[in-house]
Amino acid sequence: MSRGSSNPTNPDELKLLPDALHATAGLPAAPSSAALTSSLPASPQITATTPPARQLVDRPQEELEIIAEDLGLKPRLYKTRQQLISAIHARRQLIAGMNREAMVDVLRWANRPPPPGASKETLAHEIVSLRTMRFEGLTQRGLVVLAALRGLEVKGDEPIPLLVRRLKRQESFFSKINRKRRTLLGAVVSNFIGPAAASPSRPGAPSDATAEGRSLSIKHEIEEAGLFGGLAGRIKKSADGYVNQKLDEIEARIDRKLDEIDRRLAEWRDKEIANRILILKITLWASVIVGLFSLVYSYIQIHFPR
Repeated sequence: MSRGSSNPTNPDELKLLPDALHATAGLPAAPSSAALTSSLPASPQITATTPPARQLVDRPQEELEIIAEDLGLKPRLYKTRQQLISAIHARRQLIAGMNREAMVDVLRWANRPPPPGASKETLAHEIVSLRTMRFEGLTQRGLVVLAALRGLEVKGDEPIPLLVRRLKRQESFFSKINRKRRTLLGAVVSNFIGPAAASPSRPGAPSDATAEGRSLSIKHEIEEAGLFGGLAGRIKKSADGYVNQKLDEIEARIDRKLDEIDRRLAEWRDKEIANRILILKITLWASVIVGLFSLVYSYIQIHFPR
């Protein structure tokens, strides 16, 4: 008979749980899972230190319109909120695919040095703020970037005359009227101020421009930014020029002081070296003389004993 048949299972046998066994044997009951869970130290709750970035769909309508204007879009042309959000996404993708060097060309041409380490979106915001319709001196790739940010469909290989013609055709009738009004106002202010207050011409202009041509620069600034904007830009440029001139003078003065300090240090170093060489010579001659006296004294003691 097999081992299993020799020990039949008793159906009346009671199987006790671990707690009952401990209680029967007089042993303390084993801690339950609930007790173990309650006895463990509570883990600290993890909280986010920085809030997640807000998506465009979570932003209010006014903020969306500001973002669109910063990217060169016209929010009033989009009837629904979803269309505006889609246009912002499309414009950001367009900016991400632009040539950064071309964007820098536009800012340098406009006398607006790009901030170091600026993103493409920041550069695009600076380019969008340009309202000028004078494109002399701007490179072809810069014109492509400017045309794309002003809403034109460009391929990237268009010639400069075609891009300029398309940009001028894009200007609306009322924008032309306002620009002509600002041009007239700029001419009046330029004649009132005189050519003495004129600023240098835009980069890319001929270097042999006449004084009359340079005197029209304030006219162009007022044409682009309006009366107060043009005057404010002129004052800012004058202040920047004055500060740069003073900084150059301070730098030149510091350079002269540093050169004088270097010259004096060189003189002191030469004097110190000369003094040390003199001390070494004196020490050497003193050693030679002492040695000679020692030889003479030894010779006298040996040959002329007392």
